[in-house]
Amino acid sequence: MVLGGVSFDTPYGLDGHSDADVLTHAICDALLGAAGLPDIGHYFPNTDLKYRNIDSQELLKEVASSIGKEGYTIGNIDATLIAEKPKIASRVEDMKNRLAQNAGIKPSQIGIKATTNEGLGSIGRGEGAAAHASCLVFKAD
Repeated sequence: MVLGGVSFDTPYGLDGHSDADVLTHAICDALLGAAGLPDIGHYFPNTDLKYRNIDSQELLKEVASSIGKEGYTIGNIDATLIAEKPKIASRVEDMKNRLAQNAGIKPSQIGIKATTNEGLGSIGRGEGAAAHASCLVFKAD
């Protein structure tokens, strides 16, 4: 399982067209949305085989470049993983470092948190995961 660009050694994982890194995908969507651009599905459709099994950090690099071309600078990123497992606390700094490197910002500009779904629904049963992200971007004058 890959979360925030970091591999977790677990007997389970997420299924997706890319590496299914839900945390990075949420961050990409937040950045694109803040810059008024379409979502990641527009740029990296799951119908395009060139994105099959791609490392989501490559997508993040392209998103950061795209918003930069639009004149935006990333101020900060805040993301929350919603999952019963794995526990991520011991790897948060690794995730922040990897995400920061690929977004072109400092790790101190990224917040990562996790919560569970308290046993409710498919996420609560450990059948999946979700993530939410928000960010601030600034338009260069």
